[in-house]
Amino acid sequence: VQLQASGGGLVQAEGSLRLSCAASGRTFSSYTMGWFRQAPGKDREFVAAIGRSGGSTLYADSVKGRFTISRDNAKNTVYLQMNSLKPEDTAVYCCAADPTFHIINTYYTVPSNYDYWGQGTLVTVSS
Repeated sequence: VQLQASGGGLVQAEGSLRLSCAASGRTFSSYTMGWFRQAPGKDREFVAAIGRSGGSTLYADSVKGRFTISRDNAKNTVYLQMNSLKPEDTAVYCCAADPTFHIINTYYTVPSNYDYWGQGTLVTVSS
């Protein structure tokens, strides 16, 4: 599967952005999807994950209550709605896909457990 992330940009603190990740192929609904981010000089960080049907989600504590992950399997797309953005949310955001089945838990917070990665989209939050 090939992944293409989009929707990044420059936004002021407390603003909102919605990221999209479009996937190629006909088996999108069989992948657990995740969003990760990497700020300059920092390690890649888990943001959110969503199960195959969209019924199960997992969030990093740092974004819980502000970000929402969702998916539209008919459009082969996963979204990340980001509200109440903070300067510390500034990073390159990447989407990832995992074809193996696991209950949504901390397994999906580990980057190496994902098989496919899209290119990143830059989010810059100004204070």
